[in-house]
Amino acid sequence: MSAVDGFAARLIAWFEQHGRRDLPWQTDRTPYRVWVSEIMLQQTQVATVIPYFNGLMERYPSVAALAAAELDDVLALWAGLGYYTRARNLHRAARLVMDAHRGVLPGSIDGLMSLPGIGRSTAGAILSLAAAKRAPILDGNAKRVLARYHAVDGWPGRAAVQHRLWALAEAHTPDHRVAEYTQAIMDLGATVCVRSRPRCGHCPVSARCKARIAGVQAAIPAARPRRERPRRAVRMLLVSDPEQRVLLEKRPARGIWGGLYSFPELGHGEDPDGWCARHLGVRVSAQTALQPLEHAFTHFDLSIRPVRIRLAGPPRAPMDADGWLWYNPAHEIEVGVASPVAFLLGTLRSTGDCAQ
Repeated sequence: MSAVDGFAARLIAWFEQHGRRDLPWQTDRTPYRVWVSEIMLQQTQVATVIPYFNGLMERYPSVAALAAAELDDVLALWAGLGYYTRARNLHRAARLVMDAHRGVLPGSIDGLMSLPGIGRSTAGAILSLAAAKRAPILDGNAKRVLARYHAVDGWPGRAAVQHRLWALAEAHTPDHRVAEYTQAIMDLGATVCVRSRPRCGHCPVSARCKARIAGVQAAIPAARPRRERPRRAVRMLLVSDPEQRVLLEKRPARGIWGGLYSFPELGHGEDPDGWCARHLGVRVSAQTALQPLEHAFTHFDLSIRPVRIRLAGPPRAPMDADGWLWYNPAHEIEVGVASPVAFLLGTLRSTGDCAQ
């Protein structure tokens, strides 16, 4: 194989003219900064990621700083970015890097993939972008470019389709200027070969793109097969004490919103009065059902039914300091909360239904 095939050469030339060069992780490019950016960019748009990346880098400028941080603090910085398993894996991997790799990210695909949250494509991006080592990538943008250029039919989530795309990624990745090529194929997918209405007139490889020639760009890559999304419902208790502080509960490390703080949830068959009597040792003076919220996860939809609870007196039952928090919504939140919880807290602030 030549050092740079025609496909790669055209992408690199296009990148020199039109590529993105001012993203925050492209300055002072290190394996740590590239790693954090790649994790944040999984299933998340660049514009959304930038302030979170800048905030995390300001607070934890090195892998050692991230490893020394408390998970709750990392989750607080991550709050609102979603897919919180990424944050937990990032923190756990940082500690493994410090403990098992002397504070240096591994310099091989296999070594990087041994860390939590790093798959083959992320490992390839770290090596190619930060160390200029030849390593293919296959993120969502690269999949779309390669699938259209070669008219690879089928949903990329299928094993056979993904195997074919990896073979193409391997074949096109050049021996030299690999960092430019890697950034180019990601940028092309993000700005030109976009999912809907690709800008084929601006594409450097459109002349040989099989999907464009056949006029099937809209059908490639194929969408995920449709299936009925499960729906779940939960009742959340917005419990306030006489000081108008609201009760938050730390969720288990595993599961949705793992490690974040949320409102207590009623189990099947429970009622708010019984819950407050059992957990807080005090009766309810008033309760109001609030407007339901809908929240979509990757694999199911969640219907949240919030219930505003006012306690008749101060809670008497002892609370576990590690698992519960009485929080004043008038103050800035200092722990990680999921976006629906942040929305409900904001509702309490905007209505003045909290202590000042």
